Amino acid sequence: MPLQLWLPLLACGLVLFVWRLGSSGLVDETPPLFAASARAMAETGDWLIPRVNGLPRYDKPPLVYWLMGLGYLLPGQGLWNPLGTWAARLPSALSSLGVMFLLADTLWRWPQCPWPSGVHKPGDAGSTAQEPHPSETAALTAALAFALSPMVLLWGRIAVSDALLCALLSATLLLSWRTYVAPRGPWWLAWLMLGLAVLSKGPVAVVLLGLTLLGFGWLQGDLAGLWRRLRPLRGLTLTALVALPWYGAALLVEGEPFWNSFFGYHNLQRFTVVVNNHLQPWWFFLPVLVVASLPVTPLLLLGLVRGVGPLPWRRRAQPLPPGQSLTRFAACWLLAVLVFFTAAATKLPSYWLPAIPAAALLIAHAAQAGWQGRAQRLAWAASLGLTLLLAGVFLAGPLWVPAIHDPELPTLPAEILASHRLLIAAACFALAASLAWVLRRRRPPMALLALQLAILPFVPLAITPLWELGDRLRGQPVRRMAELVRALPQPSNQALPEPLAMVGILKPSLHYYARQVVLYEGQSPAALLNLTERLRLEHRAGQKPSSPQQAPTVLVVIDQGTARLPHWQGLEPQELGRDGLYRLWRLERSQLQRRAAELYAAGERPNWQEPRPERY
Repeated sequence: MPLQLWLPLLACGLVLFVWRLGSSGLVDETPPLFAASARAMAETGDWLIPRVNGLPRYDKPPLVYWLMGLGYLLPGQGLWNPLGTWAARLPSALSSLGVMFLLADTLWRWPQCPWPSGVHKPGDAGSTAQEPHPSETAALTAALAFALSPMVLLWGRIAVSDALLCALLSATLLLSWRTYVAPRGPWWLAWLMLGLAVLSKGPVAVVLLGLTLLGFGWLQGDLAGLWRRLRPLRGLTLTALVALPWYGAALLVEGEPFWNSFFGYHNLQRFTVVVNNHLQPWWFFLPVLVVASLPVTPLLLLGLVRGVGPLPWRRRAQPLPPGQSLTRFAACWLLAVLVFFTAAATKLPSYWLPAIPAAALLIAHAAQAGWQGRAQRLAWAASLGLTLLLAGVFLAGPLWVPAIHDPELPTLPAEILASHRLLIAAACFALAASLAWVLRRRRPPMALLALQLAILPFVPLAITPLWELGDRLRGQPVRRMAELVRALPQPSNQALPEPLAMVGILKPSLHYYARQVVLYEGQSPAALLNLTERLRLEHRAGQKPSSPQQAPTVLVVIDQGTARLPHWQGLEPQELGRDGLYRLWRLERSQLQRRAAELYAAGERPNWQEPRPERY
């Protein structure tokens, strides 16, 4: 790519994904589990199996933990990474930035629309550097269509593995398409990326690649040519050589628990049955598709229809030239994700993330045709209408923000309105719609680029400050509880370290910031029974079973709502501190045992030994 494209891409990516990346704490509930596992790898030197809160964590392969762990190996953590978020979030941020560059480079090298008369293609004699080529504008719009997706803005800045999978799968798919276009290139690179994708989130990457290639080969009428150029047998062998050693070592060391948890629960069972109450209707990903590309979803739908084109049994046309088939490939890519995860029993919004790069290519393609034709005008009019609608929603914040009711964030509505960030957001979207309308007659992609560049300041000026506000209200009290726990001296009557528990509202970030095992239980009477028995019987790394004589007291972080329940009252706690909703109690275990005996006599029974997947 030329420097005049590389530099603006880098600037936009840094603003969207790196700016103030470490200014807020880890978001409960999943990111602290990733961060704690990665930090434990760096501190213990055990890089094989992720472990968190004294237990192995089998739900994801290790690549994202390894990348986070490299950050935790760097010195001076207290200075540059005090909240743990720089090291944990940077892999997601850099992954999203990498997808931007990959999309832009691909579309710049292989423009998918006819060139207007009188405009030089890149590399043509007589082309000048002063006027951007249409391919450069289209490349920028594709990168920004990905980066400005509401879902990418969220998952590109949190400490989970979804952004990494999206990046590696995007690299696999785009490099596969490039191999189809230019078979003399490094065909093996796509399969190497596939191996890394399998190490980031499991065999789902292989399935999505296979579905995409099958659909594309069918629409192209060139499955044989695709097979010949991609060399899948040799490629899958390379993929296996990259990915399988870790799976084999994990299975050898951990045995049946790893097999049952990773393959049985987190892969097969998630696809065939609903887990963790993530039950959604079959059409769940259709509204996700709409939201993920706002406000230009109409352009996505138009690009998808044009990308698929007439089905093979309804056309006699020859396959598209390989270099002009990117839009068709992107359509097959998006549909592969849609079909596969629609068929899965467990559905989560983050499962759509691998489809967003394909959506970005389709949006950029649709925008290049300008306002010519009825369908094009309707798509643009609907996109500008949605942009203005979003501006109106932000402007009407005083009407709907007071309806936000969250017991953890009682002052949030007032603080949102007092910050005036919603007015800034409204101004960004109103300006975006206005600029796109003014530039609609200019070179076609310029209208989309103007819209995107006007929306971009919405992220550092509105989203990031509001995110930090939410973290101050929701996350900071938990961090202060953890600081208080770490500052407490060990009681003189404790033969073993004083245990720590959290009941009611459960926050894995307490474990991360307190740096010790936390026993998590809910609000119910059975939870009190569970806690009493677990202190006496449960063994995990960092937590030994103990009698009330060995450890007479237990520290309990409890929220005020749980503390008001009858079975948690009357325990005569010593309150050591409070912040926000949370209280830190020191409880005599003899009091817990007496209450547990009362509940047991009333018919309550503990259930902590029943299988509870993904418990902290």
